[in-house]
Formats: sequence, C-alpha cells, structure tokens
Amino acid sequence: MKMFRQIAVLSLPAVVLAGLWCSPAMAQDPGIITPIIVDTAVPIIVNAVKPKPIPEGLAKFDGFVMNANTAQITVRAKGNDLTIQTFTLSQEAATKMQQIIDKGGFQYGDKVSVIYNPKLLQAVRVKGKPSKSL
Repeated sequence: MKMFRQIAVLSLPAVVLAGLWCSPAMAQDPGIITPIIVDTAVPIIVNAVKPKPIPEGLAKFDGFVMNANTAQITVRAKGNDLTIQTFTLSQEAATKMQQIIDKGGFQYGDKVSVIYNPKLLQAVRVKGKPSKSL
C-alpha cells in the first residue's frame, strides 16, 4: 500500500500537467494561431494581338490546300470540311504561285489564307508555307 501511495504522489503532478497542456480551450484561442493572409496578385495585362486589316472590298478564306497550280487554287475550309472553294489567281498571284511551284509548290493539306475579291472569286494573295515536296 505504501508503494501505491508513492506511485500516486509521483504521478499526480504528471496528470495535472498533461491536463493543462492538452486543454481543448487552448486550441480554440484565436490569439495563439494567427491566420495566414495571402494577398492576391495584381493581374498582368497583356496586349492583345491585333490582326492586320484586310484591304476594303476583299475577303479572307482560311483553309487547307486541295489542289494548286498557276491558274487556280482549291481550298477546303478550316472549320467546315464540306466547304470547298476554288479561286482563280490574279496576275500578281499567278507569278508568285509560279515561283512557289518552282520550289516544290503547295501540297495537299498545306494551311493557307487566301485574300480574294468576293465578286470575282479571284485570289489576290495567297499566304501560307508550302510543305517540302517528296
């Protein structure tokens, strides 16, 4: 019995200390834990790329080449595979097309933009990078 008392007397301060240390009221005290406040970053403003204006009276057709020669170019629309447009080439466009054909020409599926006269369906300018010929 004497030993039991000695153990109880020695363990009593440890129990009291553990009770004070693990108190649930301390965990809820807002003064101990400071909230982390994160400032939101200022948005970065990026200038939008402005497309080059098309000359008045002309329209633009984006698509993929189906066939191209020195007289005309046939293009399938980019967004709609069923829209196919054939343009005759103007004199300036025909001379540039001849230079492109001498280097290998446009192949099927090359991406191009055709600037054309909508009344005549005549291509004034063909912009695009021809792929390497086989």
